[in-house]
Amino acid sequence: MNDTEKYNWSEWRDFPNPLKKEILVSPFGAGIYQLKNKRTDQFVLFGRGDHLSHRMTSLLPHPYGEGTRKNKKKREYVWNNIDYIEYRTIACLTHEETVEIEREIRELKIHIFNS
Repeated sequence: MNDTEKYNWSEWRDFPNPLKKEILVSPFGAGIYQLKNKRTDQFVLFGRGDHLSHRMTSLLPHPYGEGTRKNKKKREYVWNNIDYIEYRTIACLTHEETVEIEREIRELKIHIFNS
């Protein structure tokens, strides 16, 4: 078990492909997400949002994604591997809680994109 397992994560779900009209399931409001490539079993990236569903839409490139994410490499990785990407989430009560959990996850240095 890695140190991320101490959190109350949702189950792993396939990342939705907008071309297949799939849906994203995430907490309403603040939370944390983590993506994994199920083909390689590698953690890909993680992040936080005060409106988690909206934040997670920025994980895909335009025109499929929304938001202001500026890291093109992250978006391209997710899109190029969309059939193998799965995600899980943590619901949080406050912005401060998301900041703390994100910091703890970053310190583990277990993701392809650790920022």
